Amino acid sequence: MFNEKKENPNPVGERNIIAKNSSLVGDIKSDGDFRVDGKIEGTIQTSGRVVIGKEGYVSGTIDCTNADIEGTFSGKLIVDQILSLKSTADISGDVVMGKLSVEPGAVFNATCAMKSAVKVIQNGAEKTKKTA
Repeated sequence: MFNEKKENPNPVGERNIIAKNSSLVGDIKSDGDFRVDGKIEGTIQTSGRVVIGKEGYVSGTIDCTNADIEGTFSGKLIVDQILSLKSTADISGDVVMGKLSVEPGAVFNATCAMKSAVKVIQNGAEKTKKTA
């Protein structure tokens, strides 16, 4: 009874790591978070957070809920909530996000679109509509 292991039914707490000196070519889909300290060429799709470390490099597409970038990204970046660029970040390509935080020193050479919540009032009831 007390020695039974409880399985975590919520995989969002899981972390996936692409370590330094590792490289991956291909597409990744997961519900967990990702940390990239190596090199990825392809697509990362997750409902969690993506972190690209200082020496990390991603070329391709990222579709995630939140992202913290310290390294290099090139391609299409879709972040549903908050994109945070640290001072060492180097971003190029197309970016769509909910909110953007940029530290001084970050390089941001991208076309940028910010999602916003638009309130639509119909028949006295408020509805929130997301736009890009």
